[in-house]
Amino acid sequence: MKKRTLLAIPLSMGLLVPTAAFANDHEGKAAETNADTSVSTPASELRSTLGHLFTEHAFLAVETMKKGADGTEDFEALAGELSKNTDDLTAAVASVYGEEAGVAFKEIWSSHIGYFVDYVKATGADDQAGKDKALAELDGYIVKQAAFLETATEGRLKAADLEAGLTMHVDQLVWAFDSYVAGDYETGYMNEREAIKHMTMVAAGLSTAITDQFPDKFEKTLAVTPAADLRATLDQVFTEHAGLAVMTMQNGIDGDPDFDASAAALLANADDLSAAVASFYGEEGGAAFEEIWKSHIGYFVDYVTATANDDQAGKDQAMAELDEYVVDQAAFLAAATEDRLPAADLEAGLTEHVTQLLAAFDQYEAGDYEASYASLRQSYAHMLMPSAGLSQTIVDQFPDKFSGQSMPDGMPKTGMGGTADQDGMSYEWFLLGGLLAAGLGGAYTLRRRSNEA
Repeated sequence: MKKRTLLAIPLSMGLLVPTAAFANDHEGKAAETNADTSVSTPASELRSTLGHLFTEHAFLAVETMKKGADGTEDFEALAGELSKNTDDLTAAVASVYGEEAGVAFKEIWSSHIGYFVDYVKATGADDQAGKDKALAELDGYIVKQAAFLETATEGRLKAADLEAGLTMHVDQLVWAFDSYVAGDYETGYMNEREAIKHMTMVAAGLSTAITDQFPDKFEKTLAVTPAADLRATLDQVFTEHAGLAVMTMQNGIDGDPDFDASAAALLANADDLSAAVASFYGEEGGAAFEEIWKSHIGYFVDYVTATANDDQAGKDQAMAELDEYVVDQAAFLAAATEDRLPAADLEAGLTEHVTQLLAAFDQYEAGDYEASYASLRQSYAHMLMPSAGLSQTIVDQFPDKFSGQSMPDGMPKTGMGGTADQDGMSYEWFLLGGLLAAGLGGAYTLRRRSNEA
């Protein structure tokens, strides 16, 4: 059994700063970019970068808090990668607002990290007063962080709206953690996924404020367009797949009680991606994609099962099936995109994805946690490449759905909501699918890792 003792969480561990509503008139700028259907404009690249860092931070934060509560031996390695994510986000802020602002941002950001540490520790000690104090201190942090961002963006992000978004983010992390500790794993993963998705809205709002503030630096392009929305959506779903896949495989080999819930979350992510495909290639295309995509999740399960049973032949079989999956998935996407994405290139990218996930799992199983979590971050970042390629291909293939757009008056309220339909384009695939009731865990028994310290 895992010990429920707390390990000291480094104060450099970063959690998340959500941003909130941004209301600013972009009339005039829309006219300059109406014909732009690129998913890789300077503004869209900024949005993608921030979306990557913010969503990864949400994912790593929740997983690190859970590891801290359980006192697992891989905790420090995971917290270390979370800290590196914090450094990357701070560097992104500094690249826009200067080193002095970056230092100030990190100082405020780091202050609330200790409050989450206090909350985790108080939870482990069953100390309600300590939990209440930590939450009160987080409330104080929210006010300071909101004031910093309002000042940095010269009022483009309003403190009141920022506070609403920051509060939402803090609540989502706390709910995900509390649900996990209470053994309500389905709710925990639902809140974790909502926290991840919320950060895509944060990225949209902050990138919009920055590009409005420094229009020449971003070639007067817009961060929020139908093409940029598509890329941001695929960024989130693809990267989340990588993160959930790694953690589900860990849960499987460890025989953790939350395995079924993590597997269901991974399959729900697959539903979201399949719905996105169906929105462009039809229900038949979506169903075909879903069958192929979910097959590789099953092959990863086979690999975990074989590893648990010290079955090298079973591992080899699973790897052979993954090789076949790569060919099948590449062929499907090449055909769907009318060869705009060549099968050979797709096979290379899919092979890299499979290799990265297996490496993260094998390193974890071998106890090389630092290497494992470095591989996790690598696999998370790698998924931005297929997102960029596929989103641009879809835009090129269906130009009528992405050209001639005009921006609405005012910008999206990214603290409490997200971007909406633009010029009639359907974004039903943007919505999260419901969690699947079926789990992968009932078909076999995995050995439980001993975590005795």
